[in-house]
Amino acid sequence: MKKSLLLLLGASALFSAQITLTKAANDPISGNVINYNHVTGPVNNSATGANTTFSNGGLTMGISSVTTYSTPTSAEITTFPGSTIKMIDGTTTVYYKASATKLEITGIINPQLTLNFSVDNGTYNNYPTTYGPAQNDTAKGTFSSSVANGLFSGTMSAQADAYGTLIIGNRTYTNVLRVKYTQNLNLYSSFDVVYANPIGTATNTSYAYYDATHRYALLNSTSGNVSVPLLSINQTVGTALALNEAFLSTSNTTVKKENLVVYPNPAQDFIGFKGNTDNYSKANIYSLDGKLVKTSEVKSGNIQISDLPPASYFIEISGKNAADTKNTKFIKK
Repeated sequence: MKKSLLLLLGASALFSAQITLTKAANDPISGNVINYNHVTGPVNNSATGANTTFSNGGLTMGISSVTTYSTPTSAEITTFPGSTIKMIDGTTTVYYKASATKLEITGIINPQLTLNFSVDNGTYNNYPTTYGPAQNDTAKGTFSSSVANGLFSGTMSAQADAYGTLIIGNRTYTNVLRVKYTQNLNLYSSFDVVYANPIGTATNTSYAYYDATHRYALLNSTSGNVSVPLLSINQTVGTALALNEAFLSTSNTTVKKENLVVYPNPAQDFIGFKGNTDNYSKANIYSLDGKLVKTSEVKSGNIQISDLPPASYFIEISGKNAADTKNTKFIKK
């Protein structure tokens, strides 16, 4: 359902439309693969309010980053109860519980910290999400890292705080809704079961830009911090990703889709390429968790995969120009 705009003396013509995030249109789907690229340059998240312009035309294309959604294994569901879908994004894995009206976080694994929301899942999106007040929720569970483990408790918030036009790379997107996500968690020692004396914090702020024609965010940026003063821990990590298409002309996008195909798929002993390979020189094969398992030269012809275990893999084919990079998925039988 779209939020109605006030009609006053015909002034509604001056305002742009806004979208609403819904479960049907925006909940992640197992099996989906989204081709993102890291961006070079700072993301400008300063614009707020209605009918604004998100000016990020100065961002340029960085290295490829594939985001995948899949169904958790039974072991993962045991560890993170209630999980129905998981996302792998580089070195970070997020487990979600999807219900009729909510998308909740049940677990987060990254190199800095593992959070298990087994006591109280934190709501990521409460559908429908539309421009206006924040959606707030509590979260509670356990944390672990290479140097400490214990309990955590805190709050999570999602607020669609702006909408308008997004300029990024070579593209201009209209009717864009920006959602700000924040997590503020206090960390406690494992014996502090009344959550009385925090020993540190884990905070995260991210911005995601959505339009009406894409299920997943056009652009997202994240900044997180883990601080435990007693252990001299103060780590800040930031990432920013944009859909691959934002840096490609329409003609280039068509060439990528039509002129180079990986075959056979599924494959058992080898994979090859159909189409124009002039712009490609290197092929990297990754497991679904982002680990590089094989590298080959495109010009050498078929790539032997008989040594790989049966599974799904991603192959990244690159050339001299970053814009020539192509990502696709294949199955090893």
